[in-house]
Amino acid sequence: MTYSTDIAKTDSLIRSHEGTWDGISAEAVARMRAQNRFRTGLDIARYTAKIMRQDMAAYDADPAHYTQSLGCWHGFIAQQNMIAVKKHFGSTKGRYLYLSGWMIAALRSDFGPLPDQSMHEKTSVPALIEEIYTFLKQADAREIGMLFRDLDAARAAGDEVRAAKLQHDIDSYETHIVPIIADIDAGFGNAEATYLLAKKMIEAGACALQIENQVSDEKQCGHQDGKVTVPHEDFLAKIRACRYAFLELGVDDGIIVARTDSLGAGLTKQIAFSREPGDLGDQYNAFLDCEEIADIAQANGDVIINRGGKLMRPKRLPSNLYQFRPGTGPDRCVVDCITSLQNGADLLWIETEKPHIEQIASMVDRIRAVIPNAKLAYNNSPSFNWTLNFRQQVFDAWQQAGKDVSAYDRPRLMSVDYDESELAIEADERIRTFQRDASARAGIFHHLITLPTYHTAALSTDNLAREYFGEAGMLGYVKHVQREEIRQGIACVKHQNMSGSDIGDDHKEYFAGEAALKAGGAHNTMNQFAA
Repeated sequence: MTYSTDIAKTDSLIRSHEGTWDGISAEAVARMRAQNRFRTGLDIARYTAKIMRQDMAAYDADPAHYTQSLGCWHGFIAQQNMIAVKKHFGSTKGRYLYLSGWMIAALRSDFGPLPDQSMHEKTSVPALIEEIYTFLKQADAREIGMLFRDLDAARAAGDEVRAAKLQHDIDSYETHIVPIIADIDAGFGNAEATYLLAKKMIEAGACALQIENQVSDEKQCGHQDGKVTVPHEDFLAKIRACRYAFLELGVDDGIIVARTDSLGAGLTKQIAFSREPGDLGDQYNAFLDCEEIADIAQANGDVIINRGGKLMRPKRLPSNLYQFRPGTGPDRCVVDCITSLQNGADLLWIETEKPHIEQIASMVDRIRAVIPNAKLAYNNSPSFNWTLNFRQQVFDAWQQAGKDVSAYDRPRLMSVDYDESELAIEADERIRTFQRDASARAGIFHHLITLPTYHTAALSTDNLAREYFGEAGMLGYVKHVQREEIRQGIACVKHQNMSGSDIGDDHKEYFAGEAALKAGGAHNTMNQFAA
C-alpha cells in the first residue's frame, strides 16, 4: 500500500465514525504506520527468512554473491552498524547481523562477565534479539520521519516536483531490518529445552538459528580446549526441535545453521547407541580411541564394544569422558556436516583453529561430493591472530616455492619490524581478499565476525581515556570523536535526534496539536549541528 493510498483509506475509516474521530489526522496515522512496518517479531522472522533464502540461491548461482555480518552485543551497536551500511553502500543487501553467545555471556548476563560456556541466562538471548530489532525499527522511524519533515517543507514551499519525489522515496524506502543469525549455543539443555528457547528466539525475530554439537552442560567456546561432542542422533534431535519451532510459528523457510566443533573436540560423553553395523551410532563409535581386550576379566567396571569381531575397551578419562583417536577431527567433521544436511540443516559452520582456505576447502570438497550445494557460515574470528597466521602462510608458501625467506624469522612474523616488508604486504592482500577467495574456493556463503564490536568498544574507549584524562583534556574528545562525527557525517552527532526526540515531537503534535510542548525548538543545542 502506498503512502497516499493509506491516507485515503484511513480518512474513510475516520469519517465512518461520524465525527467522533475528527481529532485524528489520517496523514498522521499513515505516517505512524509507515514508521512501524513490522508489527511483531514473527513478521520480521518471515520477512528476513525470505531474504536469506533468496541470498542463498544467488550464492548457489554465483559464489561472488556471498553475504557478511558483524556481531553486535547491544541494539544501539546493531542500529549504528546498519545505518553505516546504508550510508556507505546505499543498501543493506547481503549484509546481516550476528548475535554471539560469547558476547551475551561476556556482556549481557546478570551474573556479570562470564566465559562462553552456556552459563548465562538463556532468556538473555531472545531479549537481545528483540532489543536489536527495536533499535533497527527506530532507525526506520527516524529516517522516514525526516522524509516526512522534508515533505512538509516541500509542500509549504509549493515545490510539487520535490514533494512527489519524496513521496516516492517514502513508498520505496529500504528498511534497516536485516536477517540475524542467532547463536542458540548447544540448546541450553535437552531437545525440549532447545525447542522452547528456539520459539522465543523466533518470536523475537530470528530467522536463522545456529546450533552446535557440543554437550549442553560442558559447552565450551569453539576456540577453547576441552570441547565435548554428542552422538549424531542427539544433535539431530535438536535440529528437528528447531525446525518444529519454525514450523509451529509459521516461519516455513527458517534457516538452521549446524555447527560442528569436532575438528577441535577430542572428547565425547557418550558411546552412541547402534542398532546395526554402519549406522550413525556405529560411525560415531568407530572414531573412539580403543584398546583390544584379550581377557574379559581385565575389563572390570569398563564398557566394552564390538569392533570387527574384537572386544574393544574405549579409553575413558578420570572425568568419565571418552576420547577419540588423534587425527580423526576432519573425518568426524565431514560426517557431522553431511549428516546434519541430510537431516534438515540448511547451512554448516565448521569451527577451525586458523583461517586457512585450503584446510576448510579440503573438508567442503568431501561434503560436496555427497551434497553438491553444501555451503557454510564461517567465523572470521578475532580469536585468530590474522596477522601472524597469514604472514606464516605466505612464509610457508614462499619457502615451498623455493623463494629466499632468510630475512624472516617465522615465529616473530607478528613483529612491527616486518610491517612494511614484501611478505607483510602480500599477507595483508590475502587477508583483504580472504572472504572473496574462501567463498569461491571453500563454499562459504556467509562470513561473520563474532566479536568485532566488543573489540572496537574496548579500543575506542582506551584511546579516548588516554587523551581525555591526559594532556589533551577536552580536545581529546572534540578532536577525535565529535569533530570526526561531524566531518564523516555520523548521524549520532545529533544524539537527541538519534534517541527519538524528533519522533516524540511529531507524536506530540499529532496528539495535542498547537498545544504540544516540543523539545526541538530554537533553544535546542542540537541546532548547533544543523550545518
